[in-house]
Amino acid sequence: MSLIAGVVVSLAPTHQRYLLEARQMQALSFSVHIPLVCFGIAFPAIVVYLEWLHLRTGEPVYRQLAQRWTKVMVALFAVGVITGTILSFEMGLLWPNFTATFGSVFGLGFAIEGFSFFTEAIFLGIYIYGWNRLSPRAHLLSGVPVIVAGFLGSLMVLSVNAWMNHPSGFKLRHGHVVDVNSLKALLGNSYLWPELIHMYIAGYIVTGFVVAAAYACGRLRGHWERYERTAFAVPLTIAAIASPVQIVVGDWLARDVATTQPVKLAAIEGLYKTTRGAPEHLLGWYTDRQVKYGIEIPKLLSLLAFHNPNAVVKGLDTVPPNDRPPINITRVSFQIMVGLGTAMAVLGVFFLGFRWRRRRLPESPWFYRAVIAAGPLSVVALIAGWVTTEVGRQPWVVYDVMRTSQAVTNVPELPIGYGTLVVVYVGVALTVLWLLRRLAQAPMDTPIEGGAGAGGEHGTGGSRAGGAGEPRAEPS
Repeated sequence: MSLIAGVVVSLAPTHQRYLLEARQMQALSFSVHIPLVCFGIAFPAIVVYLEWLHLRTGEPVYRQLAQRWTKVMVALFAVGVITGTILSFEMGLLWPNFTATFGSVFGLGFAIEGFSFFTEAIFLGIYIYGWNRLSPRAHLLSGVPVIVAGFLGSLMVLSVNAWMNHPSGFKLRHGHVVDVNSLKALLGNSYLWPELIHMYIAGYIVTGFVVAAAYACGRLRGHWERYERTAFAVPLTIAAIASPVQIVVGDWLARDVATTQPVKLAAIEGLYKTTRGAPEHLLGWYTDRQVKYGIEIPKLLSLLAFHNPNAVVKGLDTVPPNDRPPINITRVSFQIMVGLGTAMAVLGVFFLGFRWRRRRLPESPWFYRAVIAAGPLSVVALIAGWVTTEVGRQPWVVYDVMRTSQAVTNVPELPIGYGTLVVVYVGVALTVLWLLRRLAQAPMDTPIEGGAGAGGEHGTGGSRAGGAGEPRAEPS
């Protein structure tokens, strides 16, 4: 289909029987892929950081961790290739009018993302097979392009998403896309930078808490040698630092949404009528043009959105009903994200404060249970945040320009593809669990000297206590 024909079709009214199924397929693929993106963003940096610690301190535990986590990194990268490929096909198969109409605007971003993917794969192969084959410094440096390529790839994908939420860099003339400026659309978008930083920090939060949760389980089962303590402390410290910072970045992003997508903000709060000094409702359910059963805090929404308690916040009444997103889905997902994010920030601050005051790891089993819970809940918060972003943009695939119903395919066999996709993802999930279990049970390539001595249980022994506890240079 030519670009002109694609524009004509895309801007015509469409009555798509399987619109909901198409959206659910895309949501399913995205929910499976986005946690893997977090590991692609953060895990290479953590592994390279551990290798750098080994070169700086000479402690063998850091090298052992880096080597073993490299295997996990490769396994997750391979799974990410599968889910990312499915998403790429879905862009064209589920939303052909969207890609036909605006491909000239965002195509550059996906081209750079593809180049970044191959660069990451090449250097990841060098990093894997470079252990004991390259000099220590050369091997460390071979991991840097993996980090950079992962960041660049995520930057391009997020720039496309930011453009969908705040389109710019083109003009529509008689239904045709003209005067395309891809760099302005992708990198000159004010919505990009808070979204990018928000997602990038989320990558470290999810990776840190998920990895720490695995070793917290070991702690409760009595596995608490030097290796486990270090493997627990490093990712948890990273997540603990990132979690409070995320609150500040989240405030920045929310204020940008208030300016560029006021209807999304109104849906997040359940604000029907445009209001000066708008209140914030904690919990509750939107019905009959109001939030019921919630806790109302006067003027808080205006204060959070515009840093002015008397600012005017636009309500859902500013647009027709068919231009409003699903309100309760948007609202509940946002509150889940904020609630879980706040809880993880509190956990992170507690952990950092404890380590700073006591110079050791906490002893209470309840702390480790909280970390175990934070692992999967960080993934829930991540997905809830993206549900807020994507569902809150509805009914637009390109905000205020093209409706999702105008972009979707008319293929009648969509339910068959949906069922097949579910089966594929169940199979992939089972394979990943089996593979990670095998990697966890694999014997150490080289033993780590030092066990749990007198101070080992509390993480205070270290090399200062005859090598019985944490390494001397372990980050706090």
